[in-house]
Amino acid sequence: MAYSEKVMDHFANPRNVGEMEDADGIGEVGNPKCGDIMKMYIKVDNDVITDVSFKTFGCGAAIATSSMATELVKGHSIDDALKLTNKAVMEALDGLPPVKVHCSVLAEQAIKAAVSDYYTRKGIDPTPIVGELHDCEECPIE
Repeated sequence: MAYSEKVMDHFANPRNVGEMEDADGIGEVGNPKCGDIMKMYIKVDNDVITDVSFKTFGCGAAIATSSMATELVKGHSIDDALKLTNKAVMEALDGLPPVKVHCSVLAEQAIKAAVSDYYTRKGIDPTPIVGELHDCEECPIE
């Protein structure tokens, strides 16, 4: 199982790591089958994600996908962040081995969970905006 240079870089030097004390939204997802747990924190100003950070317990691919997902949404609108797909995360990392694709799904879901929490805190039903969040216990593990 070979990882790209980008995956190795984001694993060895993850961006935006840490807990955010004053987060506007927090999303936590996990998959007990693989042991990966991701927690994403977002700060929002005028519907733009001005800051984002993460804490991930898991394998190198889980850390790399968390790091890359934060890079892909930071400074972008919530609408753009909600368009983030696991495929976009994988492409930005120059690919993942098939057995690690589920890590990119977790990263996508963690961002969506943080945005969902942001709307819930504002008293807005997030489902029409964010959609239904997937139960990561059912994410495919190859």
